[in-house]
Amino acid sequence: MHHKDTKRREALLYHAKPTPGKIKVVPTKKYATQRDLSLAYSPGVAEPCLEIAKDVNNVYKYTSKGNLVAVISNGTAVLGLGDIGPEASKPVMEGKALLFKIFADIDVFDIEVDTKDIDAFVETVKNIAPTFGGINLEDIKAPESFEIERRLVEELNIPVMHDDQHGTAIISSAALLNALFLAKKKIDKVKVVVSGAGSAALACANLYVLLGVRIKNIIMFDKDGVLSSDRNDLSDLQKRYTSAKPGTDLKKALKDADVFLGLSAGNILTPEMLKGMAKNPIVFAMANPIPEIDYDLAIATRKDIIMATGRSDHPNQVNNVLGFPYIFRGALDVRATKINEAMKMAAVRALAALARESVPEQVNIAYGETKLNFGRDYIIPKPFDPRLISIVAPAVAKAAMDSGVALNPITDWQKYEEELLDRLGSDNKMVRLLTNRAKSSPKRVVFAEADHLDVLKAAQIVHEEGIAKPILLGNKEVILELKEELGFDADVLIIDPKTKEEDERRMHYADIFWKARQRKGISLYEAQKWMRERNYFAAMMVNNGEADALVSGYSRSYPSVVKPMMQLIGKAPGISLIATTNMMMTARGPMFLSDTAINPNPTSDDLAKIALMTEKTVRMFGMEPVIAMISYSNFGSSTNQTANTVREAVAYLHKYYPDLIVDGEIQADFALNPEMIKDKFPFSKIAGKKVNTLIFPNLEAANITYKLLKELNHIDSVGPIMLGMDKPVHIFQLGASVEEMVNMVCVAVVDAQEKEKRNKLIKVNF
Repeated sequence: MHHKDTKRREALLYHAKPTPGKIKVVPTKKYATQRDLSLAYSPGVAEPCLEIAKDVNNVYKYTSKGNLVAVISNGTAVLGLGDIGPEASKPVMEGKALLFKIFADIDVFDIEVDTKDIDAFVETVKNIAPTFGGINLEDIKAPESFEIERRLVEELNIPVMHDDQHGTAIISSAALLNALFLAKKKIDKVKVVVSGAGSAALACANLYVLLGVRIKNIIMFDKDGVLSSDRNDLSDLQKRYTSAKPGTDLKKALKDADVFLGLSAGNILTPEMLKGMAKNPIVFAMANPIPEIDYDLAIATRKDIIMATGRSDHPNQVNNVLGFPYIFRGALDVRATKINEAMKMAAVRALAALARESVPEQVNIAYGETKLNFGRDYIIPKPFDPRLISIVAPAVAKAAMDSGVALNPITDWQKYEEELLDRLGSDNKMVRLLTNRAKSSPKRVVFAEADHLDVLKAAQIVHEEGIAKPILLGNKEVILELKEELGFDADVLIIDPKTKEEDERRMHYADIFWKARQRKGISLYEAQKWMRERNYFAAMMVNNGEADALVSGYSRSYPSVVKPMMQLIGKAPGISLIATTNMMMTARGPMFLSDTAINPNPTSDDLAKIALMTEKTVRMFGMEPVIAMISYSNFGSSTNQTANTVREAVAYLHKYYPDLIVDGEIQADFALNPEMIKDKFPFSKIAGKKVNTLIFPNLEAANITYKLLKELNHIDSVGPIMLGMDKPVHIFQLGASVEEMVNMVCVAVVDAQEKEKRNKLIKVNF
């Protein structure tokens, strides 16, 4: 099966299974008892209805209106697909709803309207507007989109924004401010050439003018050529940009131009045109998926270029997700009656300023950078920057208040920013960060059980997504048959350790293994026999540098897979104990649970070591560890041996690692409730802090806890992540899902990246 067919099938399955679509409605109140239901509906529901009837503003107090946005389209200008109709646009609108939720915790109903008539569309939206706190117009063709937005902004008292226009304008404006700063150019002096005259291009130009670009310095093109005064096919909005002489072509316009803004078609900007631009040219080539000029070609053509695109695989991605979630978040939180120019400008300046600040380590880690710094390759923030919600949303909210459109002003800004940051815990950003980091430097990963369908599916995904370079171990005939079934037609290395063609390598591995273990009861014959086993063979591949990492365990028990890893790879230098941790994607954010798979009854010394190894892993993911050592006892309330063991481990850590934020022994409910522990145990080092790491007194408690969380609450788990191994070795739980295996491969790749850095550092020091 062709790769394109495979991706098509994967996309269709993603949207169809296990439940059609990408969003659903989830109750926010209890509903288990008759009393709950009588409050939720009749007769209890009458009371909030009467209060809203007395004062319509009470709708924000008693319903979800204040956090509910409508994403509305008629499907006439769906990105890359054109006029496909309202039903066909629904998957896109659901996708936009998903982005609102995961980036800003805003609930969305997507609404697809079956009309191209402006009056009918506006009337429909006005009639349903009482349901919503805001309206996001999406994928409506120009020029109708301009008139629809204008009328709705005037006639409704809730925020309305057509994101296709203003989202791109806001993000590119922030990029422009920083690019001009780096290029040392004044905004009122620059010459701007715009390729494209649709809704997004016009919105960008309008916002650039508000920032200080002179209209007479803007030359705009559409598919029919330059916008000039002699043309009679232009809309009123386009006529604003007709200062160019008739007959001007793109090459002439770009001569000595400072800025090129592309929102048109791929490959229309040639190297020759680029060479004709002024010193330090600013090029925003935002056509998708093919920019107006290829990024690598542009960089090779002009070393002094400052460039942005709409693509995620190049620096400076102009991505609307940097704007719309946080603009609506700020507007909703002050109950703004509209999104005005002041609020858009506040978002522009907040984004521009954020890019100039020091970047959190979590963002550096996510993008595989040593240190992101403001400069030509970093003029706008990255989409995964956790500061966006607490920087952009308050800036928009303040602008709404200052411009007089906020009906519910914020008074306690510190509390508001804390509430915004708490909203981030409701999604799985860490998985996206982890995947993105793995993609930054993919490694060779051995899949020791590749002749199992689900394992091969995971290998296919990591290969196609650029996460890792899979090496497939197992029965070659079976693997090839399964590859055919999956449409996995990529040319990847397949190795069957039991075949004759691997005799030489297998004997070489056996000899190495025997020499290392001959005084520990292993004979040469046994070594040769073991090398026919794929886990031993895979471990030797990693040891010999023929692979960077390995994953296994899908079809075998955890202990049986750990054994060969311990025999062949062993512990990292200075490590005396191997352990595991599971990263659980909870509603409060990622939680690390240790030790979930290795040590049945750890001593106090073992627990301290497990805590220290887990702490390093938490930091590897860009988080500040806040560690609770869990027990059934609170700070000496029991003298049982298990509680004493935990208490002794904490005492050791406090003495020798005083800067580590760790405490215990403590019960789990206290550990996870900052206010409760602050009230009852104010002396604790974790009082008032958000714990993100739990160290359990034994394997039984940790293993049971993570599996209960996973199954009862449908929480995603990444792990068990091996701690303390000398090489990147990671073992799946028996029968792991494809998604879990993909996540573990991401961990293995990141682990390999970290160990590669460690080894380079050791070489430098020696």
